[in-house]
Amino acid sequence: MTAPIRKAVFPVAGLGTRFLPATKAMPKEMLTVVDRPLIQYAVDEAREAGIEHLIFVTGRNKAVIEDHFDVQYELEATLSGRGKQEALALLAKDLPKPGSTSFTRQQVPLGLGHAVWCARELVGNEPFAVLLPDMVMKGEPGCLKQMVEVYKETGGNILAVGECDPAETYQYGIVGIGAEIDGSAFRINAMVEKPKPEVAPSNLYINGRYILQPQIFDLLSKQEKGAGNEIQLTDAMLRLMDRQYFYGCRFAGDTYDCGNKVGFLTANVAFALDRPDIAGEFLPALKAMVEGK
Repeated sequence: MTAPIRKAVFPVAGLGTRFLPATKAMPKEMLTVVDRPLIQYAVDEAREAGIEHLIFVTGRNKAVIEDHFDVQYELEATLSGRGKQEALALLAKDLPKPGSTSFTRQQVPLGLGHAVWCARELVGNEPFAVLLPDMVMKGEPGCLKQMVEVYKETGGNILAVGECDPAETYQYGIVGIGAEIDGSAFRINAMVEKPKPEVAPSNLYINGRYILQPQIFDLLSKQEKGAGNEIQLTDAMLRLMDRQYFYGCRFAGDTYDCGNKVGFLTANVAFALDRPDIAGEFLPALKAMVEGK
């Protein structure tokens, strides 16, 4: 029987330089897709999948993330006084249970692998999820819940994957396809970081969602710096592949890379069009704008 996935790690220490000057004083994870911050989408996805403990690996100037997941007494008092019950209900729904969030610091920007390693004492000796808030998922059920269903069948380590243009494999971490488990999952037999199209093992890229066994922490503690002079999570996962199985979960949904401006803008359009309270006005305005170009 597989151990349940109770904890999720959110690496949120990045500087967000691609969104300057917007991120000069505001964490990139607090940029909004429609009216919800990027980090909220990732947390919603985790909670839907049954995650009980949210672990945020932060850096300097990230205190607003901690504030976002706390009670705002002055705001709630104002909303209550004005009879804004719907807004109050929304805030209550998004608020994590007391004691279910933890925050730790990645004092030095040494890469994703180092950020995950910084959560080791909070995770302990159990499997856990990692969600990159830059990658916003749109699907029902959510990406992590789809992964958890696969994990219940296979155990081991699970990576969510999506299809990219075969000519663009050099932009992503690409996995090799081994034995098929079912229509949505398969054994991973290779992981290659940003391979040229002619040598890529497939066109399936790792889309920012992971379920990992705790043995990854020991490997990360000894992992030498790799690409970008950083401790890379992929390098440690490759070493763990020698000891444990890795499985790919084909995400049935859409992935928006909100770490770049085009992906971020596309996500705003996609989520706005999916909102009954907005789509009716937004779609005609969008059509008029596009047709006017």
